[in-house]
Amino acid sequence: MRKLSLIALLLTGACSMNPKLDMPAAPVAQTYPDAEATEAASAAEIDWRSMFGDPRLQQIIALALENNRDLRIAALNVEAARSQFRVARGAQWPQLDATGNYTRQRMSTATAGVGGVPGGADAASGIEFEQYTASAALTSFEIDLFGRLRSQSQAAFERYLASDDGRRAARIALIGSVVDAYLEEQLAQEQLALTEQTLTDWTSALEITRSRHAARQASGMDLAQAEGQVRQAEADQAMRTRALSQARNALQLLVGAPLPSDLPAPISLMDQPIRTQLPAGLPSNLLRNRPDIRQAEHTLIAANADVGAARAAFFPRLSLTAMFGFTSLALDGLFDKDNRSWSFSPQVTQPIFQGGSLRGELRLAEVRKSIAVAEYERAIQAAFREVADGLAGRATFARQSDAQRLATQASARRVELSTLRYRAGLDSRLELLDAQRSDYAARQALLDLRRQELSSAAGLYRALGGGNEL
Repeated sequence: MRKLSLIALLLTGACSMNPKLDMPAAPVAQTYPDAEATEAASAAEIDWRSMFGDPRLQQIIALALENNRDLRIAALNVEAARSQFRVARGAQWPQLDATGNYTRQRMSTATAGVGGVPGGADAASGIEFEQYTASAALTSFEIDLFGRLRSQSQAAFERYLASDDGRRAARIALIGSVVDAYLEEQLAQEQLALTEQTLTDWTSALEITRSRHAARQASGMDLAQAEGQVRQAEADQAMRTRALSQARNALQLLVGAPLPSDLPAPISLMDQPIRTQLPAGLPSNLLRNRPDIRQAEHTLIAANADVGAARAAFFPRLSLTAMFGFTSLALDGLFDKDNRSWSFSPQVTQPIFQGGSLRGELRLAEVRKSIAVAEYERAIQAAFREVADGLAGRATFARQSDAQRLATQASARRVELSTLRYRAGLDSRLELLDAQRSDYAARQALLDLRRQELSSAAGLYRALGGGNEL
């Protein structure tokens, strides 16, 4: 019982050489710009299905979470880090091996050191015998007096937690990327539809202009302007077709599999049910809601534990090798008391001269800790900036969209009036052409602005930590 108590004391009584770690203060302001102080709640508490109400988009996000290769790699990295932690933790405990052995051997009488053996000529010329062995061995078990192994185990555990938070950060980034790609696809599709509709209208106008020119009711300048307008629309159509194909390719890459043909019908950008007014919460909530910040925090703690392990390497190491077993020439008497054998070999190793390698490893661990501190602070600053950008979009996109809608309505009204004045002979063909081009550009700009507004809202949701596993 005393021996067991001593072993337990040695296993649990190790001191720690880890330096005291005071987490650096967040190097950002206490409040967000363009945010009200009463916004205590955070959009991170909103489930992504509630954030993105389009059924088609929801199914695409679910497919991406299941099939995306980057997310799968992140999950496998978590498994690798968990295995590394198990290896580091296993080094803190005794490694016991059980061995059973059977040997049949013949030795000459000269080798055996005997002059003669009863049993005839065969026996006199040599000795044959069997030997049975059973043992349990403790091989080079290090008693962690100064916490070196415990610091290494803690570092491995913190890196495992960091990798798990890295997986969560990858999940959030994937959801945001899928939403952006989906909106890009919708934008390209709707802009292509607008271009094709415009091309149809302008082609009809070109045919009318050709007929009028043949009847000498329209000048060659009018015909050239109408043809140039159609050719420009045709060029836009090719560009929009290319953009749509590229957007679909990008979306399919993120999903990691071909999109099913039975997805729900898409919802137009103007009617897209994505929440654009999101509560920001407080900057202090980012430390809890953003997995990339938690990942940097765990990495910092792991680096601090590495410093402790490097410090402990300067102190003596106490290792223990022991064996207990039985050896017998007969199997039925193997475990008799008289056949017992044992050995006990403690060893103390004190580093004396290592050519500066120990000091170099300590200095390297300290520098890596300083790097981890800077990366932790940088992660906080980057997150703060992303939220601030999202809040700037929240504060301005609504007003800009309203103004652009009014501008689009005004351009459409101008086309109607210019058409009437052109038919009445009050305006030239050039004035009508300019009005049509302005209206076409205004409608394209409105679609692009709507996509930017929705992408900004999705970016703010991602920046606040939304889309994390609940």
